[in-house]
Formats: sequence, structure tokens, C-alpha cells
Amino acid sequence: MRPMLLATASAAVLALVALSAPSLAADAPFNRIATFNVVENLPAGADPAKPTAAEIITYTEDGNTLIYSDSPGERIGFIDITDPAAPKAAGVVALDGEPTTTVVIGSKAYVGVNTSESKAKPSGHLAVVDLATRKVEDKIDLGGQPDSITKSPDGRYLAIAIENERDEEVNDGALPQLPGGNLTTFEVKDGRVVDASKRVIDLTGLAAIAPEDPEPEYVDINSRNEVVVTLQENNHIVVVDLPTGKILSHFSAGTVDLDKIDTKKDGVIDLSGSMKAVPREPDTVQWIDDNRFVIANEGDWKGGTRGFSIFDKTGKLLFESGTAPEHMAVRLGHYPEKRNKKGIEMEGAEVATFGDDRLIFVASERGSLVFVYRDKGPGAAPEFLQVLPGGVGPEGLMALPKRDLFVTAAETDNRKDGGIGSVVTLYQRQPGATATYPTLLSVDGPDGLPIWWSALSGFAADAKEAGKLYAVTDSAYAQARILTIDATAKPAKITAATVLTKDGEPAKGLDLEGIAVRPEGGFWVASEGNPEKKEKPTQNLLLRVGADGAIAEEIALPEAVAAQAGRFGFEGVAVVGTGADETVWIAVQREWKDDPKGFTKLLAYKPADKSWGVVRYPLDKAAKGWVGLSEVSPYKDGLIVIERDNQIGNDAVIKKLAFVSLKDVKPAPLGSEVTPPVLVKSEVKDLLPLFKATHGYVLDKVESFAIDAAGNAFIVTDNDGVDGSSGETQFMSLGKLN
Repeated sequence: MRPMLLATASAAVLALVALSAPSLAADAPFNRIATFNVVENLPAGADPAKPTAAEIITYTEDGNTLIYSDSPGERIGFIDITDPAAPKAAGVVALDGEPTTTVVIGSKAYVGVNTSESKAKPSGHLAVVDLATRKVEDKIDLGGQPDSITKSPDGRYLAIAIENERDEEVNDGALPQLPGGNLTTFEVKDGRVVDASKRVIDLTGLAAIAPEDPEPEYVDINSRNEVVVTLQENNHIVVVDLPTGKILSHFSAGTVDLDKIDTKKDGVIDLSGSMKAVPREPDTVQWIDDNRFVIANEGDWKGGTRGFSIFDKTGKLLFESGTAPEHMAVRLGHYPEKRNKKGIEMEGAEVATFGDDRLIFVASERGSLVFVYRDKGPGAAPEFLQVLPGGVGPEGLMALPKRDLFVTAAETDNRKDGGIGSVVTLYQRQPGATATYPTLLSVDGPDGLPIWWSALSGFAADAKEAGKLYAVTDSAYAQARILTIDATAKPAKITAATVLTKDGEPAKGLDLEGIAVRPEGGFWVASEGNPEKKEKPTQNLLLRVGADGAIAEEIALPEAVAAQAGRFGFEGVAVVGTGADETVWIAVQREWKDDPKGFTKLLAYKPADKSWGVVRYPLDKAAKGWVGLSEVSPYKDGLIVIERDNQIGNDAVIKKLAFVSLKDVKPAPLGSEVTPPVLVKSEVKDLLPLFKATHGYVLDKVESFAIDAAGNAFIVTDNDGVDGSSGETQFMSLGKLN
């Protein structure tokens, strides 16, 4: 079968599965069971504020301990997974340099350590760590900078890609940049690497791009002791016989023509672009069997085909995923528009047999997703099964089939920007279970392409149709949009998107944070302003919007009140009453200049006479960060709000729904000398247990809440448009509230 026909088939399978419950395709899906924060495994005296990483991961032969490389900390870390649902910190081993990859042979761990003075003067060694004593007992000089390391299935050989990587700051990263790298191998006897068996296999003179600078990236060994090596920047692949050191074959990884992709960083996910003859530039490579291997096409230099490919060892292309994974990332709200030069950037890969299934795992570093496929043999396209949320920037993938486990190591540490640090995530294969992710995805739009979405920031429920919700997206995108959601589907589905327009053109400069359905039809929408923004400060606006997205009216606050606004403004919006009694309530996230500390505003606007009123809401106090409101929704004789802190992971303390009665509450006229009444709140539901039950880290922004026409409540998180975020969105049904 021709590769392009296979690619078309793969895209169709992805789309089909996306429109049905993932569990229908995966009879034994993987589900996340635990997340381990690397910062919890620091050695005594280490500065917890410094960056950490979990880049590449492996495990001890008994399967009870994970070992990850923490390059910034110049150490490897150990995680006890005797109980995989409750991973425990198990210490670290300090190294004299930056660890790249670790492999375990018997009672020893072999760690590639980069000690390079500079990119122009690469150096490194193989550290031999005794697992019982956690001591470095030997260092074997490698003569260059090691990257990937792997052992042969029979335990006879160790292979190391000596990359001697290029400096991207020199001549725009152009090749060649000498000294060139190589493939270094060792024999293993009685569970111990034989130092004297070191063999350096020359890989120069093979690739057409920079033959003198091979830049080997990743290695893997099949059961015939043949090692496959990717030369990423050279877009080349080499197969070597380990016993003899002979090169068996070598060939270009080739190029791909990409259609229906986003090619511009313009705040809009526009899948009308194309790129021609894009070099694959493969990163990770993994044998599927003794003849076929899969490559993840990261494109670290000029290329990046946004997918993965399967070759045989003669260089024949057997399968090309094309844009199917990228379109799935768009469908799931995981597409990184702000970093889309290389698309979702596939980097990690793993192949393992679980039961009767040979499974292929490929990871998107920038989309923070892991795609799971079932190998269907040499003559067929792999079958897409499911996607997994992978932490931020999953790079290291490791399968433990004997324990029905799969593990990702996500190297990105965003704590300095208020995000999550590097994490290790554990998943378990669960026959008969339902895949728990995704919780929300989109169908195809009128153009036959996935409806793009992300950064959900406000909810409203249709007044008549149960399970029909509306959501808005925030300033992560240049277009303000209203999405229609079918919450009765599992997972929930985004079925339509409406762009807000002004004078017939897409509205600009809006930061939608709340939406409410108008009794007369159409919507009220709240746009958060930022008067403190240095360039082009914006104001808080209440917008009256037609069902077609056309803005019919922009309503600003009185100037004297607007002058009191701070960075954190309009969030949720709700409608209470009809006709002359209609009141639009707007939640302000945090205190403004005229608010007492610990209190924020709820504003009341009456369309009938265009008057404004104000009440105050008492915020909880948090030991760390700030607390504010993220949503407001009508309920009984009052309002339900989302009150939350701005903390993530283990630091998150306050994520809840609270109720305030409006009975006998008379808002103070806005801007008057009348003291605004203070609302009395009561907790409706603590949301923290719900987020902890996902077995990921607790997400920062639970931003949206609505109660549908049948009385069922729903919440959803904001993933910040996959900007410094994993892209994970949790859409949850809470059922009927008491």
C-alpha cells in the first residue's frame, strides 16, 4: 500500500475516533493514575526555586523504581512506584555534569553525562551508578557529548549517540559545526559494561546536508543487535550491525508536503496554510519489530513535519501520519498557536507489547499530548486508539508492560511564571474501562476541518435545551468567539463557533471572560479590561451581542468608576429577571482601588434605564497568592460564583462554588456615597477533590460554570491557549446541586 494512502486512512481514523467515545476504539485504554512533582525529590539543601527537569526516564529491572534525568540539577532522581498510584520520592544521585539518558543493566545504572565546556568543545562520560549504594563507582570517558543511550534486548550491547550538538546561536545554527559526533558502543558481560570494548563508529560522509557533521540524536536496538540512529539536523537515518560495527544501510528521512496547517502566528488557528517539501528531521526512533521502526519528526532545525513516520531498515517509507496528529491537537484544544512555527513538534516515541497488542506511543512536546496507536503489521496503517495528557512538554516516554504501566517525563518547569514544575506522570492500562481524557473536543466545521478552540473563560446555558451550553474564549486569541457545546455527549463536543464582529469585521482588542443568554435573544458578554497595560490600555466592557455574533452595543463603566479599575476586571456575567426587571450582574475578579482589602465587587446593570449598582463580595484569604472570582451564574434567589486562588498543583487551596442570596439586597448606586452592601456567602461545593481525582496536578484556572435547562451544573478550566500550559482542559458535569 502506498504511504500517502495510509496517511489518508490515518486521518480518517483520527477524525472518526474523535467523534465517538475513545473507549470504543481502545478496549483497554490507558488512564492517568498519578502525577509526581520533581520538586518533591530535591536533595537536602537544594534551592527549591531553581528549575528542575524530568527529561528522559527509565526503570529498574524489578519495575518498582523510576529513574529520571534532571539536567538543570546535574543529578538523576529516583521514584518509588511499588504502588504506582502513590509514587514516592526516593532520592537522587549527584553527577559531575548534566545527565542525558540512563539505562539499567542488572544492579547498575549507566548515565550519559554531558561535561562540555562549550558546544565547540564537547566532552562527556558514562557514569556507572550502583543502585544499592546510590554511588557513582566509575566514569568512562566518551570523548564527546552523549545524548541517547540504549541497551540491546539480549543485554549484550550498549549504544550511545555522541551528538556534539550544534550551537543555535552560531550562524543561525547552520551546519557544519565541528567536531562531529559519532556512534559509540560497548559490550556488556555479566551485567557490567566492559570499558575496554569501547568502539567508535564513524557516521561521517553519509548524509547529504552536512556529511562531516552527522549530529546523531537517538538510538534504538532490535533483537538482531542492529542499531538504528537518527541524524536529526541531517535528516538522515543509519542502521548499524553492533557485533561488527558495519553500516548496514543509510538513507534520507525524506520530506513531506503539508496541507491544511496553520503557518502564521497571528492569534488565529487558521488551517488553510501549506508547506512543501518539509524535511522530517527525526528525533526519537524506536524499532517496532526487527525490520520496521517509527520516527518522531520533531524538526529541530528547518523541518518538522508535525507527525511521525514508519520506515523499514532499507529506507522504504511504510507510513506517514501527515497532519492527522496536528488536527487532533486542534480538536482537543491543545494546539500551541503562539509557538506554531513547528506545529505540535513531535519528539518522543515508545513501542511496547501489552497483551496481544503492539502499541506505538508518540508525544507532542508543544501540544503536551501522547498519541497511542496499535500496530496492525507491515501492510497497514497503525490504528489510532487514544490520546493522553502528558504534563508540560512530555519528552521521555517509557512503557512497563509487565505492570500494565506507561510513564511520561515532562521536562518543562514553569514555576517562575506561576505554572507547574516538571512532572512524571503514570498511566495504567485498564481493560474494560472508559478513557477519561479528553473531556471536551470539537467536531468538524463547515470547511471539513476541526473547529479550533482553547482558553475557555466563561459559560452560559441555553434557556430551553438541556445540555446546550455556550462558551467564550479570551485574549489568548485575536478573535473573540462564542462556542456552542453539546454537554450530553461523552466527551462533550464543541459543535459550532461564532466570531464576534463589529461593523462586519472580526472585533479586535477584546478579552472575553463571561457570557449570559439574553431573555430577548442573543447574549450579554463581558470583556475584561486592563487599564494598567503600558501599550494600548483597554477598558472593561459589557457587550450586547446578537445570535449571529454582531456586537449591537458596547457599554462602558462611568468614567469615575472606571478610573478605580485595576488589572483584574470583569470576569463572569449573569442575567436575573426580564423586561424592566432585567438585571445584568458582573463579577469583578479582585479588589479595585476603591474596595476595602479582601473585598471585590459585583456590579448590577439595568438595561431598562442604563443604571449601575454595586455590592461587595468578601473573599477568602490564602496563605499564598491571591483569591478572586472567575464566574457568576443565576441560581434560585441569588447567584453562584466561582471563587478561587491563583495557585496550581499542590499549592492550590481554594477552588470552590459559593452562593450569595440577592433577596432583600439593594445595590448601592455606582459612584454614589452610599456604602455598598456586603453579600453573605455560603459554600456550595469544594472543587478541589474533583481536580485531584483526575490524578493530574490541580489546574489553576477553573473559570466557567453554568446550570443547564434541566438543572445540571457544569464547570470547565481555562488552559491559557497552551501558552506556558499543558493544554489540558477539564470539562466536568456536577449533576444537580443541592
